[in-house]
Amino acid sequence: MALLVCKFGGSSVATLDRIKNIAARVQKLKHEYQDVVVVVSAMGDTTDDLLVMAQEIGNDLSCRELDMLLSTGEQQSAALLALTLNSIGIKAISLTGWQAGIKSDSAHSKAKISAIDNQRIRDEFKQGNVVVVAGFQGINCGGDITTLGRGGSDTTAVALAASLKADRCMIFTDVSGVYSADPRLVHEARKIERISYEEMLEMASLGAAVMQPRSVEFAMVYGVDVEVRSSFSEEPGTIITEDDGMEQQKVVQGIAHDRNCAKIAIFDVPDRPGIAKALFTSLAEHKINVDMVIQAAMRDEVNDIAFTIERNELNMALPVVEDLVKEIGASGMSYGDNVAKISVVGAGMKSNPGVAAAVFTALADASINIQMISTSEIKISCIIEESQVTEAVQALHNKFDLDK
Repeated sequence: MALLVCKFGGSSVATLDRIKNIAARVQKLKHEYQDVVVVVSAMGDTTDDLLVMAQEIGNDLSCRELDMLLSTGEQQSAALLALTLNSIGIKAISLTGWQAGIKSDSAHSKAKISAIDNQRIRDEFKQGNVVVVAGFQGINCGGDITTLGRGGSDTTAVALAASLKADRCMIFTDVSGVYSADPRLVHEARKIERISYEEMLEMASLGAAVMQPRSVEFAMVYGVDVEVRSSFSEEPGTIITEDDGMEQQKVVQGIAHDRNCAKIAIFDVPDRPGIAKALFTSLAEHKINVDMVIQAAMRDEVNDIAFTIERNELNMALPVVEDLVKEIGASGMSYGDNVAKISVVGAGMKSNPGVAAAVFTALADASINIQMISTSEIKISCIIEESQVTEAVQALHNKFDLDK
């Protein structure tokens, strides 16, 4: 019994005409697969519009009520697609996240899936229904609606594919796959045919917006092969799968960039045990994600610590850091939100020396100053001025011949 789980993003269901096109696409897929689950995002900018509306009420808003509000966007898409499928002779039923059995923790706006009871979906298959599921949402142990964070519909789709042991998971989006760089910045960017979970997780975490990082992590943990392809064409997409162990043909697979960055520096931090623990524990307690961290060499028993966070969390982080500066006796702090992160990713970097030198050479030749550096086995990330992102991505793409 062939089973497909597919997901259509917000741009794919932005209008009724596009929903009709998706219904026609699902009709074709139903000829190939006996059972089909379709996960949908909210229509176009619906989530942003709902947030703007809520913010007109005030700033200190209940996260529970925001989740109740935002979850309605996906429910609209699901119902409209189910109605459209029914109108063309395809039996379909729409389910909210919780009707589909998606259970989560209680971290409103950033909830994580804790379990899936897929019995309702399997019962609908027996009735011959295509099951249309509202993505981005679940229900916690207290019976409250939760949302899974930006891009959460990707995670919904991959999690359902894992739970149902689907034969294929497809993520339909407004691009035809994963590219070696953002095609909007690099016109000669190349579509990647196959990419490992590890590489895709790095690229998604580092700013490649094709898939949500948590969805890639879910796919990697449960061994779900995912195909990213276009909602608007029939051409094959990019397969995200297990690294097959073959010799890497390309040392670097792609260049990612992220403009949602801010940098904070703390000066003259006393060099004693527990300082870093106090700083990053305080940030964690406020649900602030820290990315790159650099500690300068000790001088006169003090040093400097710099780190990056998401730009949209800067206002929340500053009071936390200011309090800690006073508490530990540091001399002061500074911050900036005019920075961006660029990253070079490739599993082939593990066994090929000289990649770092090539990265730094390319940026130096383009007169781009590096403010911070972070590395792992398969990536090198640099913080630079945001105004130089396009030049940096192009320079690195050229350096590693990623158009070939």
